[in-house]
Amino acid sequence: MGLRFTVLSSGSTGNATVVTDGEVTLMIDAGFSARRIDELLLERGLTGENLTGILVTHEHSDHIKGLGPVARKYNLPIYANEKTWQAMEKSIGNIAEENRCLLGTGESRDFGSMRVESFGISHDAAEPVGYSFSDGREKLSVCTDLGYASDKVKQAIADSDVLVLEANHDIEMLRMGRYPWNIKRRILGDMGHLSNEASGEVLSELLNGRMKRAYLAHLSQEHNMLDLAKMSVRSAMEDRGCFYRDSEFRLCDTYADRPTPWDKVGER
Repeated sequence: MGLRFTVLSSGSTGNATVVTDGEVTLMIDAGFSARRIDELLLERGLTGENLTGILVTHEHSDHIKGLGPVARKYNLPIYANEKTWQAMEKSIGNIAEENRCLLGTGESRDFGSMRVESFGISHDAAEPVGYSFSDGREKLSVCTDLGYASDKVKQAIADSDVLVLEANHDIEMLRMGRYPWNIKRRILGDMGHLSNEASGEVLSELLNGRMKRAYLAHLSQEHNMLDLAKMSVRSAMEDRGCFYRDSEFRLCDTYADRPTPWDKVGER
């Protein structure tokens, strides 16, 4: 069957993504109420009972808001590194001991035929991570909430067939926006969020013929727009000599209010 995924929703109001190989179905983050997560799953023909477990990237509320309720409702294991567990302990409530699972930064774990690899990223959280998923033939990587992409991050996602990558803000929109300067400085810093331009720079280094699609994720509702993000990312790639045809590589949208269509990772 190969790997399939859908970004259930992505943005500052909440984040959740589902990856499946037909036997194992994992959700990355649960940044909405349990009721909203059920609604989003249903839009893609799923229920919480289809889930095998939940992977956590970090403890910010737009990634764990519904984590405890969903895990308890469907008796799901939660996977996170030790510092993230400590940081989110009070926010998620009581979790059965057998569902408290450690997956250390830089470690990998097999879920049936699907291998999950965790890699560290730069963000103002206890120990934030991204995840890669592989069935031995195809690879999907999910990498959002990072102030910059280090060489280790680029190495972790370099051979992906499909990449979910943050394009959080337009720098000028953010600078001119209504946020106080300390918040702007946080977003623009190395522990904040990737701008459209930074996302394009990363993609220009990674586009190697294997990568088919990149989904631009975690767009700011205040300081970005779908069309602007794609235009700016593509422009930043072209500024670095990286030109492509849409038949070879595509930039794809994610949404704050609805899921993306199911994507078969191995298909053009």
